[in-house]
Order: sequence, then C-alpha cells, then structure tokens
Amino acid sequence: MAETLKEKTAKGLFWGGLSNGVQQMLNLVFGIFLARLLSTEDYGLVGMLNIFTYIAVSLQEGGFITALNRKQKVSHKDYNAVFWTSTLTSLMIYVILFFSAPLIADFYNEPRLTALARFIFLGFFITSLGIASRAQLFRNMMVRQTAIVAFVSQFGSGVVGITLAYFGFAYWGIAIQTLVYVSLFSGVTIYFAHWHPTLPVDFKPVKEMLGFSSKLIITNIVNVLNTNAFTVILGRLYTPHVVGNYSQANKWNYMSGTLIGGMLGGVAQPVFARTDSDKERQKRVFRKLVRFTALVSFPALFGLALVAKEFIVIMLTEKWLESAVMLQILCIGGAFSNFSGLFVNLIVTRGHSTTHLWVTVASCIVQLAALILTAPYGIYTMLTVNVAISILWTLVWFYFGRKEIDLRFMEVVKDVTPYLAIATFVIVAAHLLTVGITNLYFCFAVKVVFVAAAYCLLLWLSGSAIFRELLVFLRHRTLS
Repeated sequence: MAETLKEKTAKGLFWGGLSNGVQQMLNLVFGIFLARLLSTEDYGLVGMLNIFTYIAVSLQEGGFITALNRKQKVSHKDYNAVFWTSTLTSLMIYVILFFSAPLIADFYNEPRLTALARFIFLGFFITSLGIASRAQLFRNMMVRQTAIVAFVSQFGSGVVGITLAYFGFAYWGIAIQTLVYVSLFSGVTIYFAHWHPTLPVDFKPVKEMLGFSSKLIITNIVNVLNTNAFTVILGRLYTPHVVGNYSQANKWNYMSGTLIGGMLGGVAQPVFARTDSDKERQKRVFRKLVRFTALVSFPALFGLALVAKEFIVIMLTEKWLESAVMLQILCIGGAFSNFSGLFVNLIVTRGHSTTHLWVTVASCIVQLAALILTAPYGIYTMLTVNVAISILWTLVWFYFGRKEIDLRFMEVVKDVTPYLAIATFVIVAAHLLTVGITNLYFCFAVKVVFVAAAYCLLLWLSGSAIFRELLVFLRHRTLS
C-alpha cells in the first residue's frame, strides 16, 4: 500500500505539474496577446467584480468537495445531493446578484458595471453543474483527466478571448472568455466523471456534511474578502487604470504560484486522508511535500521578481510598466504562500475546520486593519505590509499544524533553508551579473539562463535528495 500511495503521489505531482505547466504556458501566450490588445481600464473593470465572483463560488461549492473527500465511503446518493444543493444554491445566488448589480455599480461609481456584472455572474450557475463531477475526479486522484479538463477549457476560452479582443469587444471580451472557460470546464469534467444526477433527490447526505462544510464555506468567504480587499480598496480610492495595473501584476504572480500550488493541491488532501491513521507516516509525507515546495517555489517566484521589469515591457509593452514593481513585491509573498497551503490541507484533512476558520478570520482582520492604516501612504506601502503579514502568518499556520503530526520548528527550517539559501544566492548573483546590461532582451535571457543553470548545478553539488529523486522520476517517465 505504501508503494501504491507513493506511486499515486508521484503521478499526481507529475500530472499536476504538467497540467499547470501547460496551463501557465497557455496563460502566458493568451495573456500577452490580451494585454497588448486591451487597456488597463478594461482589466480594471472586470477586476472590480472579482470579489463578488469568488464569494459566490465559495457559497455554491459549499466545501462539499473536501467533505466528500474525507468520507470513508461515498455513494451516488452523496454526489446527487451535492449536485442539486450546489445547483439550487447557485441559482438563488445569481438572482440576488442580478438585482444587486446596480448597487455594485453605484459603490464603484461605474455605471458600466451593471450590465457587465449581470453577464459575468451567469458563470456561477454554469460552474455549479460540474461540482459533483469535480468531487469525483478529486477524490479518486484522477489528475490526468483533470489536466485534460484544464487544457481544453484554457485553450478554448483563450482563443475566444483573443478573437473578441482583436475585433474590439474590450472588457466584454474578457467577460465572454470567462463564461466560455467555465462552460468548457464544467462540460469536460462531467464527461470524464461519467456521472449524471437523478430524481428524486435525498438531501440527507448534505445535512450530514454541513457541520464540517459550513465552516469551510465561511472560511472560504473570509479568504476571498482577505484576498480581494486590496482590489476593493483600490477601486474606491483609485481609478480603473490603477486597479488594472494591480490586477495584471496579481495575475502573473497568481499564475506562477498556481503552478506549484496546483501540483500540490491535486494530491495533498487525498494523500493526507489516506495516511490519516498513521501519524508518523503522514509526517514523513508532509515533510517531503515541504521540501518539494521549497525546491520549486523559491526559484520560480524569486526568479519572476528578478525579471519582472523585463518581462512586463517585452511581453506586455510599456503601458503596463507600473505593474512591474507591484509584481516584484507580490512574488516575494507568493514564494511562501504554498507552505501555508500545505498546513491548511493538513489541518482540514485532520477534521479541524474550526481551527481553519478562526485562523483565517484572524488573518483577515489583521490584514484589513493593515490595509486601512497604510492606505494614506500609497499602493506600494500597502502591498509591502500586506505581503509581510502573509509571510509571517505562515508561522501561525505552523503553530496549529505542528500539533497534528508532532512537527518541530527546526525540522521545517532544516527542510526549507537549503533551498531558500541557494535560490537567494543565485538571484542576487544574477542581479549583480546583469546590473550593467542595458538591452532588455539580452538582460532577460541572461537572468533566466543563469538562474536555471546555477540553481540546478548547486542543488546537484549539494546532494539534494528530493532534486535527484525528481530527476530520476522525470527520466523514467521520459523513457517509458
């Protein structure tokens, strides 16, 4: 069983990495085209609605995917109850938001948001149709199928988005692209799950899950408020142009973080659930995932911060230059965010959704207070303080996570420090090496090649076990 779980975890990380790598490559290509065709204002208008979109998604999903993953046995009745609950909830949410759209437009003093919001919010209902099927793929660690779902939806919606932007649809092009994405995602997910809802429906399984899932709902909403509070405050204090620049910076930081988080998210909870009865084994699995996260997260996010200016100007043109410094600040926080995600997955899998809720609420309160206090000092000060708090909050997640598997602080330090030190050294060296280069293209190329080569070489010379295991696994996948 140990070998089977290890193989499933490795395959999960492989397909998760491949899926997210392909997604981010598509995001990169489509994002570059869209950023060149659209204005900062177009992105700003859509960005103002993000908080409402994410809250609605949290409500419609209801934490049921995680709740179903925790159950020892799951039947058609369970999935059926989740499907009808999510669908009916989404329909009610859409009706409420449809009539609330004018109020949202008044809040931002932007009349164009009324029609835009009513259109974008249709995605809630479409997404709900695939939630039960997503739960099946997630529970059974069907990461390859999930990768195909992501590719099809990303590619299809990207082509639509670029076409509409080219023909002058502006922010409506982004809105239509969003609906195409969720439609393809739900449709292909349903296809792979080979499951369909039935009538009549018994809602008893949902009632049994509500004690656990309701806390996840509240937690997810608080997370959304915390993550998107920055955009809301910017929307009130600044113009859509500033919101657009922040949205662009946050988009690239999020994409890079998701490349790692997506790999981990597809396997962490299922693997923790399968080792829940053996605390020592669960601890070994957790520490290995921590080392893997450190291995890829630090060079990826620090590296993006290093080339932020060159990347923005070369790929997106100078009209987005203001977002480069924002991206650099966000990347520093992004390098640590996936560690918090691992602790959250562990805590939730162990059944402590209450702990997850209150730690998240506390984080939200602290960060909101910091945003309000730093607002008079400008957007860069707000960002820096926000990122610093998110990094320090990793220690809070560690405090609660360590109790679950008897994890010591020095063990985490031992797992993380070598990769943090090597990545930092390589990034600083690359900066000093290229400080006199004025050609943006040449500077970008030298930084990327130097960081990649030097980081891998130093990992090999230091005898990193997780790095060598990764090379062996990739070689085996290539040869087979």
